[in-house]
Amino acid sequence: MTYLENHTVTEFIIMGLLKYTPIHLCLFALITIIFLVTLTGNSLLILVILVDPHLHTPMYFFLWQLSLIDVLFTLAIVPKMMMDYPLHKRVIFLPGCGIQIFLGLALGGTECILLGLMSYDRYVAICKPLHYPLLMNWSLCRQMTFSSWISGTFNALIHTIYTMRFPFCGFREIHHFYCELPVVLQLSCEDTLAYESGVLISTTILLLIPFSVILASYTLILVTIIQMSSTEGQKKAFSTCSSHLTVVSLYYGAIIFMYMRPISSHTFSQDKVVSVLYTILTPMLNPMIYSLRNKDVMEALKKILWKCALYSKM
Repeated sequence: MTYLENHTVTEFIIMGLLKYTPIHLCLFALITIIFLVTLTGNSLLILVILVDPHLHTPMYFFLWQLSLIDVLFTLAIVPKMMMDYPLHKRVIFLPGCGIQIFLGLALGGTECILLGLMSYDRYVAICKPLHYPLLMNWSLCRQMTFSSWISGTFNALIHTIYTMRFPFCGFREIHHFYCELPVVLQLSCEDTLAYESGVLISTTILLLIPFSVILASYTLILVTIIQMSSTEGQKKAFSTCSSHLTVVSLYYGAIIFMYMRPISSHTFSQDKVVSVLYTILTPMLNPMIYSLRNKDVMEALKKILWKCALYSKM
C-alpha cells in the first residue's frame, strides 16, 4: 500500500446483519417490531415519570434517564440499518461512521455508569431506608447523573478522535451492522495493539467498576431480603432483583465480551450476535423489567390514559 492508497478511504461498506432470504426477511420484520416497541415503551415511561408528581423520586429520575439513553441509542443505530436493508444501500461515509462510534461509546458508557448508580440507589432504599433522604438527596442524584453523562461522553470523544486518526487501507467492508470501535479498528493499516491497551483500561473503568457496584449492591440487598420475616415480601423482592440482574448481566456480559478481548480474536458472526444483545434487545427489555412490573408506574400510566380518553371525548 502506498501512502496515497492508505488515506483515500472516505467511505465504508456496511455488510449488515441480514441477507436477502425469506428467513432474514422475517428477522427484519421482527427487528422492526422490536424497534417500535422500544421507542414506544421507553417514551411512555419517560412521559409517565415526568408528568406524574408521585414519581418525582430519585429512583424514577434514574429510570427516565435510562429510558432516554435507550431511545437515543436505538435511534443512533437501528434506523439506518432498517432503511439500508430494503434499499440495498450499504455505504456509510467516514464522518457518519465516526458519529456512530461516538454515540455508541457515549451512550453505552453512560448507561453502564447509570446502572451502577441505580443499583446503589436500591441498596440504600432497601438496606438503609432511614438514611435514604440524606444519602440520595436530589442534589446528589443530579450530580451523579451529570457525572455519568460527562464521563461517557468524554471517554467516547477521546476514542472516536483517536480511532478516526488511524489510516485505513483499501479494504472498506465492515462486517457488522454499524460502525463499532473494535470492528472499525480491524480495517486500520497500522498496528493498533498499543491503542487496544488504552481501550482495555477505559473499558475496565466504565464496565467492571459499575458492574462490581451492582454485584455488591444486590448481594447486600439479597442478604437483607433473606432476613425478612414476610415470605410474600421475600418472593416479591427476589422476583424483582432476579429480573433486574438478568437484564444487567445480559447487557454487561455482552459489552465485556465485545470490548475486553483482543481485536485479533474477534469474529464477524460473534460480533454481530453479541452487539444485537445490547443495541437492540436490551433497550426493549429495560422498560418492561423496570416499569411494567412496577405498580406505581402502571397506575400513573392508567391515569394518563384515562385523562387522554376523557379529553378526546370532549
